[in-house]
Amino acid sequence: MAPKAPQSPNYIVELSLLAALATLWGASYTFIKLGIETIPPVTLIAGRTILAGAVLLVILLARGIRMPRDRATWGRFTVQACLNSAIPFTLIAWAETSVDAGLAVILNSMTPVFTFLITALWVRHEATSHRKMAGVIIGLAGTTVIVGAQAFSHVGQELVGQLAVVGATICYAGAAIFGKGFKDLDPMVPAAGSLVSGAALLIPVSLIVDRPWTLEPSSSSLLGLVGLALFSTAAAFAIYFRLIRTLGSVGATAQAYLRAPIGVAIGAYFLGERLPPTAWIGLGCILVGVTLMTMPDRRPATLRAA
Repeated sequence: MAPKAPQSPNYIVELSLLAALATLWGASYTFIKLGIETIPPVTLIAGRTILAGAVLLVILLARGIRMPRDRATWGRFTVQACLNSAIPFTLIAWAETSVDAGLAVILNSMTPVFTFLITALWVRHEATSHRKMAGVIIGLAGTTVIVGAQAFSHVGQELVGQLAVVGATICYAGAAIFGKGFKDLDPMVPAAGSLVSGAALLIPVSLIVDRPWTLEPSSSSLLGLVGLALFSTAAAFAIYFRLIRTLGSVGATAQAYLRAPIGVAIGAYFLGERLPPTAWIGLGCILVGVTLMTMPDRRPATLRAA
C-alpha cells in the first residue's frame, strides 16, 4: 500500500496536463483562422515558431538550463521540427484558408490512429490487440466519411485542404514517436530546440515568398499570432514533451479525443462555424476509435508494465 500513495497525485497531474494540452491545441485552430485573415500561412507559422522558441529560450535561461551545442542533437531537433512544427503547422495554416477550424481539428484528431499504425507496422514497440485494431478501422472510417463526402461532391481546394490536414496529422504521429528519443533532456529543451530549428527553416521561405515587410496585418490577426505562439505553442510544447516522457507516444497523443470537441466548440463560439452532418458522423467515429485504442488494458500485468 505504501508505494501506491505517491503515484495517485502524479497520475492526476498527468491527466490534468493532458486536458490542458488538449485545450491549448484545440484553441490553436481558431488562432490560426484569425491569423491567416491578413497574414500569409508561411509567415504566420514562421512568426509562431520564432516567438514561441524565443519565449522558451528565455525561460530556460532563467532556470539555468543550457541548450545542447553538439551537432547530432541539433540534427535531431531539426528532424523533430519538420515533423512537429515546420511542415504540419504550415499545412494546417494553408488548409484553413479553405477549411473551417472545426473541421481541421476533427481531421487532426486522427493523430493517435496514425501513431498506432506507424508503431504497429514499423517501430513495433507496442503489442497490437483486436480492440486497438478495431479502433484504427473505426477512426479511419471517420476520416473517410469527412473527406469522402467532399471528394464525391466536387474536387476543389477544400478537398486538397482536408488532405493537407491529414498529411499534417501523419507528421504529428511521426513526431510523437521520434520525440521519445529526447527522454534524457528536460522537456523544455527539445521543445525550444525544435521550434528554433523550425523557425530557421521557415524564415527564409517567408522572406522570399511573402515579403513580410510589405504586409499590413490587422489587430485581430496579430492577437491570433500572439495567442498561437505563447499558449498553443510555447506552453503546449513544454507540456507535450513532458507527457511523451511520462505517458509515452500513444498516451501523449490521446489528448486528440479531448482536443476535437474542445476545438470544435471554440471555433463555433468565436468564429460562428457550423459543421455539416458528415463532419459530426466522422467525429463520432474518430472519438470511438481513439477511445478504443487508448483505454487501459484490463490485465493487471499490462498495467504494471505500463
